[in-house]
Parts: sequence; C-alpha cells; structure tokens
Amino acid sequence: MQISLLGPLSVTVNGENVTPTAPKPRRILALLAMSANQVVRNEQLIEEVWEDRPPSSVATTLQTYIYQLRKSLRLAGGTRAGRDPGDELRTFVGGYMLTLPPQDLDSLRFEERAQHGRAQLAAGDVDRAARSLREALKLWRGPAMVDMNPGPVLMSEALRLEEIRKSVLELRIEADLRLGYHHELLAELIKLVASQPTHEGFQAKLMIALYRAGRRSEALQVYQHARESLVRELGVDPSGMLQRLHHAVLTGDLEPGPAGAGPSDSPWLPQSARPMHEVRY
Repeated sequence: MQISLLGPLSVTVNGENVTPTAPKPRRILALLAMSANQVVRNEQLIEEVWEDRPPSSVATTLQTYIYQLRKSLRLAGGTRAGRDPGDELRTFVGGYMLTLPPQDLDSLRFEERAQHGRAQLAAGDVDRAARSLREALKLWRGPAMVDMNPGPVLMSEALRLEEIRKSVLELRIEADLRLGYHHELLAELIKLVASQPTHEGFQAKLMIALYRAGRRSEALQVYQHARESLVRELGVDPSGMLQRLHHAVLTGDLEPGPAGAGPSDSPWLPQSARPMHEVRY
C-alpha cells in the first residue's frame, strides 16, 4: 500500500487506485495515515470529520466508514508478508490504527530524508546533504492534502508539514550556496522572495547570491525591500542577522564562502564579526 499526502491525497494497493472519493472517509483515512502506527482516538476522528456538529449516530457512522475503508483495501487484493491490506487498518478499544512502514507513506519518507540531510549538513558533508534535501523536496506534489477540505486536526498537521518543507528548502539552498551555485539559485530565490517578502532566511540568501554574482547594488536593494515589508506587514525591523549581512554587503566585507565550509563557519560574515553561535550561509 502506498499513501501520498504531500499534494493530492492518493492511496494505491498493488498499483490500483483505492483513494476514497467521499469527503468524510477521505478525512478519516488521511488522519489515520498522518498518525500512522499510532492509535487515533474515536474522539479525535469525530472532531476531524464532524467538528462540533456530530450526528446522534456518530459512533455507528464512524464504524461504517472504517468498514468501508477496510473493505476497499481488501478488494484491491494482494498481500505483504502474508497479510491482507485490510488488516493494516486495526481496531482498538476507543480508536483505530493504520499500520504502515515509513516507505509506504510519503510524509514519513520526507521527514526521514530531511533529517538525514540536516545531519549531513551539520557534519559538513555538503554534497550529500544537498542531494538528500533535494530528494526530500521532490516528494512534494503540491500543498499537503491540497484536494481536501481538512478539519482542525489535519489543518494543523498540514501547516506543520509546510513549515518543515520551508526549513528543508532553506537548508537545501544553503547547501547549494556553499557549493558555489549562486548563479543557478538566483531565479528560484527571486521567486521565493516575491511570494514570501517577510521570510528573512530567503531574503538573506538572495542577498548572498546576488553579491557573489557581482550584483552588489541589487543585493542592497533586496535588503531595503525586506526592511519595508517587515515594517509594513509586521511592524518590526530586520533581525540582527539580516542587519549584519546588510552591513557586510555595504562595506564589501562579505566573504565568498568556499564549498564544503565546515559546520561552524559563517562564510558571509567578516572573520572578526563571527559570533560562535552565528547561523551560517
């Protein structure tokens, strides 16, 4: 069985599409998949599907939906290690659990690969980190559960995954900058900054890429636009990190950042200005 949540909901068994079409079973299956290998309480399922308006027969209706989901998995046929796919949707006292190995769920594969990439980058293995982070991001086919109308629980999970995706994207760009791909990153960063004008991490990386591409004046303009957006939309000034980067660009004191810089390096700061804990770019 393969379940995809990073984009449109998709469920396949032996290559056969068994994705539920009705909204409520879709929410139930998505929540069980998002909580794979953990018991999801009936109350949590009810809150997700009906929010604060459950029918009087909600317990029976929930059982019916579970039965339909289990039946659709079994009708698709096939087994893994002698098990019927329907047996992977298990009933417990007060809840249900969908048993899935990490390779069967794209969100679990994404988080696993992202963690590998983080560890590799922290260890200074920039080439492998860039590959791992890029592989993690390729699993996304659109916003999480983009074709659903999620309830409160799934909405919270979708937002959590989106925040992880942004952080992984930022790390992948950091790795590419440390590998010297500043020219190749410019178009992507310009688009990211335009869509997220208050994301200081993306603003900083665009400034670095422009500076290293010999476009210092444009890097300074990015800072001014970032400052205006932060003041206008959030009522705050740029962070100390962005201000120090602006000063380094302004004075021409930005270092080139050699490929494979160690995990404690901050290649964009002048040597004398690097605090021990400074985030690197």
